[in-house]
Amino acid sequence: MRKKRRSSMDKTCESAPPSDVSKSKKSRSAARISKPTVQEAAADNVFAQLLQGAGVTLRRGSTPNEITVDQVVFQRRLQQHLKKHPQYPHVIQEFIRGLESHTEDQENFRNCLLPCVPPSLDQESNSAGSYQESLIRLLLGVEMLQAPVINTLFEKLPEFMFDGANDGLNVPRIIMNQLKWLDRVINSTDLAGKLMQLVAVAPVEIQRDIITSLPEILEDSQHSDIAKELNSLLQQHTQLTVPVLDALSSLSLSSSLLAEVRGAIMSTLSAVQLEDLPVMVKFILHSISASDASEVVSDLRKKLELELCVLPSVLQASQSRLKSKGPSGSSTVPLATSSLDCISLVMDVIKSAVRFQKTISEAWLKAIESLDEPENHKVIDLLVLFILHSTNTNNSRRGAERVLRVKVRGGLIREALLQRTFRSHAQVMRSYFPSILALAQSLLRSLEPCVVPFGGHMYKHAFTTFDSYCQQEVVGSLVTHVCSGVSGEVDVALELLCELVTQRPADMARYAIFVKGILDYMDNLTPQQIRRLFYLLSSLAFGQDQHSSHIQDDIHMVLRKQLSSAVSKYKRIGIIGAVMVVSSMGCCRAKSDDCGKSQGGGLSKETYRQVTSLLELVRSCSEVSPEAAALYYDELANLLQTCQLDPLVQEWIGKSVLENFQDDFVVDLGPEIPGSFPFPAKVMYNLDEEESQGGIAINLLPLLAEDVRLKGEPWSQPESKDKKRASPLCLASFFRLLRLSEEQQHQGDLEEIDALLGCPLILLDMDVVEKAESLSRSEREFLCSLLFNTINWFREVVNAFCRQKDPEMKMKVLTRLQNITYLQTVLERSLAATPNFVPPLANFDCESAEVMAPPASTAPPRKGKKESAGRKRKARASKNSSEESSQLEERVEPEESQQDHPEKEKKEEEKEKKEEAKPAVSLASYRPFFRELDLEVLNVLRCGLLTRSLLDTELNTKVREEVQLGPAELVFLLEDLLRKLEFGLAASPAKRVPFLKGKTDRSVGFSHLQQKSSLDLATRCVELLPTLCSHLENCHNHFQAQLTENHGVVDATGLDVVKHQLMSSAYQLLLQVLLSCFSWTGFSQQEHRALLKKALGVVAVRLKEDEADLPLDQLVRHSCDYLLNFRSTLPSLGTALCLTHLLIAVSARDNSNHTAYRQEIGSLCRRLLCQEWVTASGERERGVKYNDTLQSLLSIYLAQTEDVLKAIEEIAGEGVPELMNASKDGWSKTFPTLTRQTFLVFFRGMMAELEKSVRRIPLARQSESNEDLVEKLLTWNLAVRDFHILVNLVKVFDSRPVLTACLKYGRLFLEAFLKLGMPVLDFSFKQHKEDVQSLLKTFQLSTRQLHHMCGHSKIRQDTGLTNHVPALKKSLEQFVYRVKAMLTLNHCQEAFWLGNLKNRNLKGEEILSQRSQGSGEDGEGEEEASQLPEEQSEDEEQANDCDARKNGHEEEEEITDDSD
Repeated sequence: MRKKRRSSMDKTCESAPPSDVSKSKKSRSAARISKPTVQEAAADNVFAQLLQGAGVTLRRGSTPNEITVDQVVFQRRLQQHLKKHPQYPHVIQEFIRGLESHTEDQENFRNCLLPCVPPSLDQESNSAGSYQESLIRLLLGVEMLQAPVINTLFEKLPEFMFDGANDGLNVPRIIMNQLKWLDRVINSTDLAGKLMQLVAVAPVEIQRDIITSLPEILEDSQHSDIAKELNSLLQQHTQLTVPVLDALSSLSLSSSLLAEVRGAIMSTLSAVQLEDLPVMVKFILHSISASDASEVVSDLRKKLELELCVLPSVLQASQSRLKSKGPSGSSTVPLATSSLDCISLVMDVIKSAVRFQKTISEAWLKAIESLDEPENHKVIDLLVLFILHSTNTNNSRRGAERVLRVKVRGGLIREALLQRTFRSHAQVMRSYFPSILALAQSLLRSLEPCVVPFGGHMYKHAFTTFDSYCQQEVVGSLVTHVCSGVSGEVDVALELLCELVTQRPADMARYAIFVKGILDYMDNLTPQQIRRLFYLLSSLAFGQDQHSSHIQDDIHMVLRKQLSSAVSKYKRIGIIGAVMVVSSMGCCRAKSDDCGKSQGGGLSKETYRQVTSLLELVRSCSEVSPEAAALYYDELANLLQTCQLDPLVQEWIGKSVLENFQDDFVVDLGPEIPGSFPFPAKVMYNLDEEESQGGIAINLLPLLAEDVRLKGEPWSQPESKDKKRASPLCLASFFRLLRLSEEQQHQGDLEEIDALLGCPLILLDMDVVEKAESLSRSEREFLCSLLFNTINWFREVVNAFCRQKDPEMKMKVLTRLQNITYLQTVLERSLAATPNFVPPLANFDCESAEVMAPPASTAPPRKGKKESAGRKRKARASKNSSEESSQLEERVEPEESQQDHPEKEKKEEEKEKKEEAKPAVSLASYRPFFRELDLEVLNVLRCGLLTRSLLDTELNTKVREEVQLGPAELVFLLEDLLRKLEFGLAASPAKRVPFLKGKTDRSVGFSHLQQKSSLDLATRCVELLPTLCSHLENCHNHFQAQLTENHGVVDATGLDVVKHQLMSSAYQLLLQVLLSCFSWTGFSQQEHRALLKKALGVVAVRLKEDEADLPLDQLVRHSCDYLLNFRSTLPSLGTALCLTHLLIAVSARDNSNHTAYRQEIGSLCRRLLCQEWVTASGERERGVKYNDTLQSLLSIYLAQTEDVLKAIEEIAGEGVPELMNASKDGWSKTFPTLTRQTFLVFFRGMMAELEKSVRRIPLARQSESNEDLVEKLLTWNLAVRDFHILVNLVKVFDSRPVLTACLKYGRLFLEAFLKLGMPVLDFSFKQHKEDVQSLLKTFQLSTRQLHHMCGHSKIRQDTGLTNHVPALKKSLEQFVYRVKAMLTLNHCQEAFWLGNLKNRNLKGEEILSQRSQGSGEDGEGEEEASQLPEEQSEDEEQANDCDARKNGHEEEEEITDDSD
């Protein structure tokens, strides 16, 4: 009855269609009754008997089935038994029914799914291994049973879909495992269909198991079909994203299908779950091929919006967790953990991809590099750059650093993006901290000013974002920068440390001990850097919160040690450091208002006592020398100017300054001046005439005389406590301190000391200068020292009172400027008579050795040649001198009538004109010995005409005086402004110290300017732009009126030569100032774009009013139009060059319209070259400086012109023949600047630009169109023709420099022709044979002339020329063989002839010494020289191929002379 019931079930099962498999299975499962007798009767079953015979014994319950033979033996026996069975093939169905019956019991089914075991040890066993496969797995390995067994498994699977994992077993997963890695799948298509049907109805967990098992179940032939179904499944069920992508990544897919799948994934990338993002990115990156890497990575980069992946609340939790290492607040950050971990996984996926696939790293770099707008750059870009830098696979580190540098330089990656990256992804960034640190170090060390700040931002954000370990590394790296000794690097690192101390004092306090280590490297720091260092240390140790009070004692010990040192260098460090400590201890406490009310100023009594005792210590230690005292006064003055001190400290500083200054330097005027001096004393430069009786005066001459008398004695004598010795060296410094103290106490009002502006000085009669040569050496040095001190006093007075608004005060300031310019002319004459004089110091915060070296210009000329050179160098200064005195005479006669004698000044001027041959000096070498002018002094440029009325006793107007800023004072102020701009704006922030450092430090004399940033200086310059433009227009109007008045004649009779020279200098200085301003590299940074627009707006408004709010490109257009208006009145070629450079700098700010500006600048340069430049004295401009200027202008013209080849042909083909036909001192009519003296300038410039232009011609390719080849052939034809013209000029102009230039640039042109020109001939020869022939014929004449030059060089035995010969000969030989190769390529090799070319000199005469050399030197097997005529013009009448032959064999003549 059992069998009958089974067969009926089998019939039901057999009759059920495949679609009803699950239904029949469910009914059978519902009707199933577990009976213990089924297992007992298994031995009688066909199923059990066959298994038993093959070697497997079925067990019941939880006991695993036993296998007694090897697995392969079992499968082979089972297959044989089935085939030999009498009922074969029906026995297979019977066998499967037995399997189904056996597995109705879940325990039995589990046994069949679990591995079989060998029999116990006491029984025999033929099984080889200890681990055996499950029974189901063994049956699947039998081909005839595989399909029905698979059907049985799929029928059983639904029973366990919703049961979960019973007894720790996940039955559906085990069933899937049975199907994996089968040796052979009989019907793979059917299996794939059933699996996908099962996926459609199964729960999500089982779907995932099935999908992830697909690559291990199916054969390769099914991968494409299953991938399409998985792709559609992926778009329908996003929860299956991870298993589907895992499966797809393991499938073998075609490139087209892979691209389709990848595109579908990419389209859903921006809307997926964050947890799925790493898997999707991994699949995309791992499915990339080399051909589509760039496109796929670019799309992926656009889709990845990491900024939207993290919420602000998550950020705070993440950063707090990153900063604090302890396990705090885990309940508040599960979301943060998951989202940030997912982003970290995405970055790890990208890191893995770029590490193992070079194409992906290159594609990322290319994708980032292709972005050209700041808005297009995203957080992912910075993160990928850090990844590429950290992996360094395939030199990606160098590429990442290069791309970051380029992006920062171009303003595309900005600080805001960096800040977002740090703020949003601090945890991710932390893992790349070493790369961030390395990139920051590299950028900070860069020589490019625009990338250095970005490196600083990286340091700053790393410190504020990361944990204490990273903070320590950041501080350590910055300290390393400070100790590097590279000036710009030190400045930036110190500035960053100071900024961190200001923003994060508590964090920085933990690393104060690192910063303190810089004290051991102070020997290499400049005074400004020492100021920053002690500000940094004092802020940490003595700041408001005193976080690092533990280093106070160390700082005090260092300061006391430095102050007590006898070495001036260390004493200087001590003074600077102590004053900076005072700035931190004695500054106003903004948060201590309540305390301040009770203690008067906010300082505690103890702090006030410490500040005053430290100041007393510094003062006492600085009294040992006047240099130290002057430095102390200067540093205190800087402290008052830059720091808001507590009122108590201000009062302490100011209470004795005024009294001490009056006691030391001010005396009452009397009828006589007591004392004996080297020269008669005289009261000079009194601007307060009504107070000439009973007034005050600066006691300069007596103090200097006393100082000279006591020279060599100790400056501070203890026994003379009642009368302190005063040095004139301290006069300017002490007055600066007095002035700033008064400004602080009276809110800028200087009424109490305004008498010092107009008070006279006790000096000597300036007639002494006339007899300077007759004085003794000591007297001349005394005179020079007195003049230096006087000028420095006036400079400091101008510094003090230049801000005053009162017209009378302004007038006195202008008069003091006139005094300075006049005294400078007197000083020049005195220095000329006193060679090797070392002036007194004026800037005390530098090594005296840095400014004590006697300037070279003070030495008298030894030879006539050097005398003329010295005269050229001093020309500008002497011009200024004479004009300054004349200007002074014209405008301030009332003052000068009491102070000096105008008649004597006129005599001095006449003497200067008569004694032009006398050597003089330029004060440019003595700039370090003058006091620095403040930036505020430049406001004097805005002064117009000032008037003052002198009233008599009845209040009636007696005299009306007028004073205005004259050309001499304008030049003086513009020179100072230009020096400031060149130092503050043009200096590279990381300029390295040369190995052999010069004696003079270029920063001497810019102490006050160094305390301002380049942005401050640029802003001040932009504020002055309206005034500068007004002065520029005045200069233009002056020369315009002069030309109009003299009918265009520059050197008209009656012209004031001195004034003309001075106005010309002012014109050029104004253009140089504008050039320095608009060339500032900071304008290229985005944060300074508003300032650039403001500057351009100021210039544009001068041309068209109400146009300051235009777009940047239009502002540039109007500014260039405004500047072009000045081209008609340029007084010299140097001024013209300045205007040209200025136009280039301004037009460079517009990146959209280069062509139009190039044409305008090229046209301007041509006009300037076609202009005759004559000085005011009627002579043509000449000299080395003029030639250099002309060469620069010519280079700009040829670089900016539209057609450089046409321009060269015009000059060489028209201008030079005009010069050859002119007289000896004549010039070209077309180009008046082209003379015999300037021919070398033109020749060298044209040769250089011709070589550059042909190197820019693109390389020809065989695939190019005929039109492109014709165009390139025409270009080369023109270039060769220009080259031929230039080389032939050497026959006329055969000087050694011209020959050198021709040999040098001739070789370079020939090399360019071989590399870029010959490919054009290769591809054009067949279609344009005549053009190629003509080109080669022309070029052959040029190469023959070059050969003659080589022979000429050998005859002359001039090493300067012969050095160029070997390389040129080599290129000529290469040219011969290259022509042969061209003929061979075009199947004309039989036309190649070879012969000897006779060596000749420049005149064409044969060199006799080489006539006897053999003619068979070529060794090429070609025809002998005797068969080749010397001149081959008769061959020109031959046929086409003979034409080619002629070209070939004419050119081949060049080779044999190479072997000579």
